[in-house]
Amino acid sequence: MKQKKRKKPSLALKFLFVVALIPAAIVAFTLLAVMAYSSYGDTVKETVQKGQDQMFEVPFPEENIALYQEAAERYDIPWTLLAAHHRIETKFSTMDPLLSPVGAEGHMQFMPCTFVGWSHPTCSGQGQGKIPEADKTNPQVIAKYGGYGVDANGDGVADPYDLADALYSAANYLAQNGAAEGDLEQAIYRYNHSDEYVEDILHYYGRFEEQYNNS
Repeated sequence: MKQKKRKKPSLALKFLFVVALIPAAIVAFTLLAVMAYSSYGDTVKETVQKGQDQMFEVPFPEENIALYQEAAERYDIPWTLLAAHHRIETKFSTMDPLLSPVGAEGHMQFMPCTFVGWSHPTCSGQGQGKIPEADKTNPQVIAKYGGYGVDANGDGVADPYDLADALYSAANYLAQNGAAEGDLEQAIYRYNHSDEYVEDILHYYGRFEEQYNNS
């Protein structure tokens, strides 16, 4: 008995088969391209970040570590978080003058009303206030109006332009706004209401932790 020969697929069927495969091939190629681009994008982003860090970096003042640690220990927060704020706020006090265009003062850039207390009768808006200069650094006035200013060295003055006072005051603020309970992001955001600011602080906090606390 003769076996019937199988008919070869027509050219039209072959064409339809190839066409049917094209969408799957496109999808596979697209997925591979997206994965490659994503990986490449992450690499580029990391490279750019490192380049920016090197370009705009200022030397870490290791002579301040003891003071960071003292202030942070007093208020039960990470000293590296305090150092990160010092870096972002005034580039470790290398900014000149230590006064922002909106009126934030000193090494850690406190608005007068935050330093002295928002219950001060002149405080409103962004917090510049019209507080007499003598009252701005008076611990009794600060206690009266519920500010965060601290007389760290016991000289009877809480001065945002004194590094010790400024760091203790910043540690006080961060602690009372969540950092002492471990909620660093909340404390950072309340220091400056900006998601980008939170990211910047956490970036340096992580760097300082890795460099000084993981060795």
